[in-house]
Amino acid sequence: MNDNKMPAGVKTETATFGTGCFWCTEAIFQELKGVISVTSGYMGGTVANPTYEEVCTGTTGHAECLQIVYDPSVVSYDELLEVFWESHDPTQLNRQGNDVGTQYRSAVFYHNEEQRKKAEEYKERLNKEGAYPKPIVTEITAASTFYPAEDYHQNYYNDHGSQPYCYLVIRPKVEKFEKVFHDKLKKNTMEK
Repeated sequence: MNDNKMPAGVKTETATFGTGCFWCTEAIFQELKGVISVTSGYMGGTVANPTYEEVCTGTTGHAECLQIVYDPSVVSYDELLEVFWESHDPTQLNRQGNDVGTQYRSAVFYHNEEQRKKAEEYKERLNKEGAYPKPIVTEITAASTFYPAEDYHQNYYNDHGSQPYCYLVIRPKVEKFEKVFHDKLKKNTMEK
């Protein structure tokens, strides 16, 4: 979770995305200006209060996802969608890299009609433009109950960045994101 303190009177909105393993993209969204919090969790399934172990079986119907609370006066939903499409491979059905199963599906869980419309239009435009070598298979569906993942999954990359998985899998994604979106970062990590 991102523990940024929210100034009084800030109007927030919520976005929920499935990008495969939540560890891999949580740190990316945490770095965006206007993002107040990012919570790893589960959505889209039929089991109430699922555990990580249950979701990993692929039988609960849930996707690993990120619930993002953001300030729309700083970062728009369109900008979040741009990061969503760039931060994973939306052409892989029920997988991201070596992570395979319905829990790793690409998904936009929309919270209102405007989010649904924007996600569908963006997906259609990317397919028409041939942005990817294969068609986008991202599921676009209404948000349902969000279940936060266990505490040890929250803020994973920032707390465990030296572990092999973080260093070899997550770090390259974060570095690519920082190069492409450097002007949208909370702090410019490119200046060192």
